[in-house]
Amino acid sequence: MTDKIFVDSNVFMYIFSDVDEFREKALLILDSNPIISTQVVNENVYACLKRLKLTKQKSFEHGERLMSNCDVNIISVEEIHKAFFVSKKYGFSFWDALIVSSALENKCTILYTQDMQHKQVIEKTLTIINPFI
Repeated sequence: MTDKIFVDSNVFMYIFSDVDEFREKALLILDSNPIISTQVVNENVYACLKRLKLTKQKSFEHGERLMSNCDVNIISVEEIHKAFFVSKKYGFSFWDALIVSSALENKCTILYTQDMQHKQVIEKTLTIINPFI
């Protein structure tokens, strides 16, 4: 059985990196048809506009590319409730807990992110991996 992989927003921002190794890794992950949530799309478009100062056209194209190459999960009320639980239990920020909650709800076994502890296991089923280490 192959692992179901959920990807956090920060990983896809490396598509714009000047470091070839990071950019190529991010593109490889994007091409693997991972699972993301609407939160990931929203955060990426926002970061493109505000942090990278890309045009709306380029920012929206990036969002479209994510939605075309990934299985996009629409965040449910249940996932928000689970995020409250995850945030309290593990001490994550609400936004990180919502990413974890979405990964758990989608029965993913791996979460690619740079925002949490590498190799930490959540609820005995989800392993956090920093793909750039």
